[in-house]
Amino acid sequence: MPPKEDPAKPEFWEKRFREGVTPWDAGRVPAPLGHFLETESRGQRVLIPGCGSGYEVRAFTEAGFDALAIDYAVAAVERAQQTLGPLARLVRIADFFEFDAQGRFDLIYERAFLCALPRRLWPAYALRVAELLRPGGRLAGFFFFDDNERGPPFGLKADELEALLGGHFERIADAAVEGSIAMFAGKERWQVWQRKPEV
Repeated sequence: MPPKEDPAKPEFWEKRFREGVTPWDAGRVPAPLGHFLETESRGQRVLIPGCGSGYEVRAFTEAGFDALAIDYAVAAVERAQQTLGPLARLVRIADFFEFDAQGRFDLIYERAFLCALPRRLWPAYALRVAELLRPGGRLAGFFFFDDNERGPPFGLKADELEALLGGHFERIADAAVEGSIAMFAGKERWQVWQRKPEV
């Protein structure tokens, strides 16, 4: 039997991008993000981890954000750079947990990144997001809720996100999402979490 594939490893995602098996790829920017960006001030620094095909990079850039998108699968970065053309420079190969951010961010955008990570990495994700955001900065995006233990995507249970983020963050927005792709339909919510002041 082949060794069990581990979605914590870049090779897992590299294989899927190379083979074109990317059912999480909507091929567009989700509408709630577009609505969110219409209300945002320009000049904010945003991180897009696990950027995949990178559609959102252009949306953030056109809204006046200073965007950095990262992925640790080479094939994903290549696809995003191809998608983005002149904005390809905004995407780079990096490990979310280890890369040199060169300062803190105003916003981290969440889209199918947390749910791609095995649950054992979720506490490290929460700490890293808190580390990368300035006090008052926000984690904003789509969170996948599902009781199914299997994944990816790995779903959150009802109070799990609060337990994960509540120590460093306060939830300031929460809304159901319409128009989700089949994989996430009826199971994702748009939420914004604000980084608490450091004590």
